[in-house]
Amino acid sequence: MTAGARHGASIGSGRLLLLYAALYGGYGALSPFLPAFLEGRGLGPGEIGTLLSAAMLVRLAAGPLAGGLADRHGAVRAFLAGGLALSAALTLAFLGGHGFAVLLAVALAQAAATAPLAPLADATVLAGSRDGAVYGRIRAAGSAAFIATTILTGHLIGLFGHGVGPLACGILFAAGTMLALRLPSAPAAATPTEAAGGGFAALAADARFRRVVLTAALVIGAHAMHDAFAVIVWQTAEIGPRAAGLLWAEAVAAEVMVFLWLGPRLMARIGPARSLILAALAGALRWAVQAQTSWMPALVAIQALHGLTFALLHLACLRLIAQIVPDHRRATALTLYGTFGLGLASALMTLLSGALYGRFGTAGFWAMAAVSLSAVPVARGLSGVR
Repeated sequence: MTAGARHGASIGSGRLLLLYAALYGGYGALSPFLPAFLEGRGLGPGEIGTLLSAAMLVRLAAGPLAGGLADRHGAVRAFLAGGLALSAALTLAFLGGHGFAVLLAVALAQAAATAPLAPLADATVLAGSRDGAVYGRIRAAGSAAFIATTILTGHLIGLFGHGVGPLACGILFAAGTMLALRLPSAPAAATPTEAAGGGFAALAADARFRRVVLTAALVIGAHAMHDAFAVIVWQTAEIGPRAAGLLWAEAVAAEVMVFLWLGPRLMARIGPARSLILAALAGALRWAVQAQTSWMPALVAIQALHGLTFALLHLACLRLIAQIVPDHRRATALTLYGTFGLGLASALMTLLSGALYGRFGTAGFWAMAAVSLSAVPVARGLSGVR
């Protein structure tokens, strides 16, 4: 690589890092605080639940559709920039919304616009480099920005009210639009005619791709009971809000560390398929311990496993998708992975977790351990993919 090419790659990597910071910073500014914003606009608990559930369903449909169109037209970067611009405008539209019908319409449109953003950003990174270390550094910036903007937005909301969340998110998405437009163009992997046909069907027919998505669905889905009920479990064990917040922060810090340093090194040593197996085993251990105790030293130990159960899993899945899926179907594959491997699995398992926790209490975490463990034989079928 010439000095000029290295300089261009460095600029592109720097812009991608800033893009991920803007994208995930936007998520951090809005997602944790949106229910309280809606409550402040007069929506009741039932209306808030209906709005958030409907938005989730829209995301499940819109993500793969946008990814398929981006591949069909060979315009992943353009779809990413357009989606960010539309997301910025629709997020800011929350500030002018009042009443359930108006806020529901804004939320559904905003959900459709934001659904493909993270997969399209991932596709943009993979188009330039399949190096796990490169992606890990960029994705770690996103996780760190999520933490920082969540903390900062929470502070500013205390001073100025819940309108800060949509405002900050809209500004960050707008900044992401400018960054996406300035990314260097990747060479087309296929002409639109070559890319147009049968993306969904071809991916569904690929047993390796199905295994990647199913492994992710099982391991990520097993997080559902923790995400929904961990704080309640900890409160019952007389663990206060401050300590609970620190436990959550530890998990995200472990995620950043794996994205940034440990994950790429593990994959270089044991390969992506074994990394998936390790993530599944770590999940089984994590939820088995949670099923038995809320002793603080044990919780500190298992929260650190989040780096393996999410970040390592995600890095390995992206590496496998880069190896398995042709370039001209990459955005479609990543939106399908995000929709079914992450989003739909989490939604369905959250519903199941409510019933399990209601009947069995913390013993319901044994079911989550079993779900994560069931991913091991699925991941073993990918052992030939490097």
